Amino acid sequence: MSIASSLKSTGIAEVMVMLKSKTATAQAAVDIPAKVARHFLNSPFSQDSALLEQLTATGSLAPKRAKVRAPTSLALGTAAAPKSNLRFYPNLGIVLGTVDRPGLAALKKETSVDTVVEAPQLRLIKPVVLAAAAPKKGFSWGLLALAVDQLHAQGITGKGVLVGHLDTGVDASHPALKGAIKVYAEFDALGNKVAGAKPKDSDEHGTHTAGTIVGRAVNGVQFGVAPGAMLASAMVIEGGNVLSRILGGMNWAVGQRVRVLSMSLGLIGTKDTFLALTKILRARKVLPVFAVGNEGAGTSRYPGNYAEALSVGACDVKLQVADFSGSQTFLRKIDPQVPDVVAPGVDVISCVPGGRYMTMSGSSMATPHIAGLAALLMQAKPKASIDEIERAIFNSCERKPGMLVSRANRGLPNAVKALASL
Repeated sequence: MSIASSLKSTGIAEVMVMLKSKTATAQAAVDIPAKVARHFLNSPFSQDSALLEQLTATGSLAPKRAKVRAPTSLALGTAAAPKSNLRFYPNLGIVLGTVDRPGLAALKKETSVDTVVEAPQLRLIKPVVLAAAAPKKGFSWGLLALAVDQLHAQGITGKGVLVGHLDTGVDASHPALKGAIKVYAEFDALGNKVAGAKPKDSDEHGTHTAGTIVGRAVNGVQFGVAPGAMLASAMVIEGGNVLSRILGGMNWAVGQRVRVLSMSLGLIGTKDTFLALTKILRARKVLPVFAVGNEGAGTSRYPGNYAEALSVGACDVKLQVADFSGSQTFLRKIDPQVPDVVAPGVDVISCVPGGRYMTMSGSSMATPHIAGLAALLMQAKPKASIDEIERAIFNSCERKPGMLVSRANRGLPNAVKALASL
């Protein structure tokens, strides 16, 4: 809902405020001016207030599990009461909170405020198909399609690279992920960081995408693109104030100095409400790798459809673009076509909680392949900028026979060619 619509219907609106920074690429956190903070209010009609009331009454947010085979959320537990009427993310230079009409007008006049935008509620891009699977020895078809096995043979495994992973969490006890999670964070229903949280997955999605990025070889089975890399993994979806949770995860990941951020989430449409944040990630020297969505041709999700994001669509084992994979053309001079690339996203095998394995299909499965590829290149060329890494991936792409430009854009990357172009 737009800010104007929210104000008209409820008298309040949740907004994201991007603060001006003296140095666009500064790594240091910025401080929130008191003049900005005073314009936010603590409304009993806000989403946080409604969630807190529910949590107080029930003790948890525990949606019933769906009977269909699709990701769902487990209980999020009791969230801590907010200490303030706003949330500040210093590593991003963003303030999230609730305003009324006078507050909004005053915010827009503050000299330290860059932009004020509506607060979008991003959602997980769920797999379209998932099934139990028995892993087979050797490299997965996805790694072979990207020629990742050839970089592994050269000793390039992503060692020393920290990848940000914002998802449903991760089961760090899975054999394929033992020793792969460097740091973990969990954000409760209201976006508070849970003190002392231990790695866990509220579903299966997070463990699956984590396995594609950094999964270690188990009994000769290799599906992790960058098995030498480490993850900074956070549970940020689903349920509760999703935006507050995701911003908390992003702020935390940037603070951990991740080099690449893998996110399989977004909203259908073309709004620019997350554009400033995507630019902030790049200014902080983080490569944003986002899924394009699973709604098919002529559709896409933001922030994956921004020119500033490295957007990823899905292809199958025959190297054809999956029917569900999103694609769209925009009236802009820079990067008008999304996705930027396609990657293996159909019948992708990886790990899930409980020591099990599953195949899943979706652009959510393709995205971690590219995040892992970026990690490989970052190990091989540690001084390369994120722009150079992205350009190398793009330069390595090839449209396979039958791939339409409108559906695959540049096509499928090749790890060996990408390294050669750096």
